[in-house]
Amino acid sequence: MQLRVPESEISHWAAQYPCSREECELLSLSEAIHQQGHLTKAQLTLLAQWKSPRSAPHVSKNSDQYVQEVTGFALHAESERARIESLTILDGVLWPTASVVLHIFHAEPYPLLDYRAVWSVQAPQPSSYTFAFWWQYVQVCRGVVDRTGTDMRTLDRALWQFSKTHQIKDAV
Repeated sequence: MQLRVPESEISHWAAQYPCSREECELLSLSEAIHQQGHLTKAQLTLLAQWKSPRSAPHVSKNSDQYVQEVTGFALHAESERARIESLTILDGVLWPTASVVLHIFHAEPYPLLDYRAVWSVQAPQPSSYTFAFWWQYVQVCRGVVDRTGTDMRTLDRALWQFSKTHQIKDAV
């Protein structure tokens, strides 16, 4: 995996990214989630509606207690694999949505898993996500963050916007 977007242009592309009302609301919850140590069902529903509107209705199948227990475990787990894969046992939460939980609410930096971002790091879009793929993607993105001194949210916005601008529609 290697960036398509020049590292010197990350800030430029991130500045072009449109922040939706839902996304801004999610970002504003970060401190509260850190203090709670978990997400509530309502918070997970908001997150899922922003990231994956088609699968978001399935989040309602989870009880609030279950959401709190699973997200609490994921946010406090020591194992990288436990962090991401535990979230996928929740109804309505697949790898991309699970990556949002870690991206916004975990203390460690995690990228969003999105077909646009995957394209922007020149990775082939897998037919299904695996821990090995996700972990390699995380390490590539963390390397960029370390080299450039940017933060993961800025990198994510740049990857998404660069793809939105350059990716051929048929390749999506």
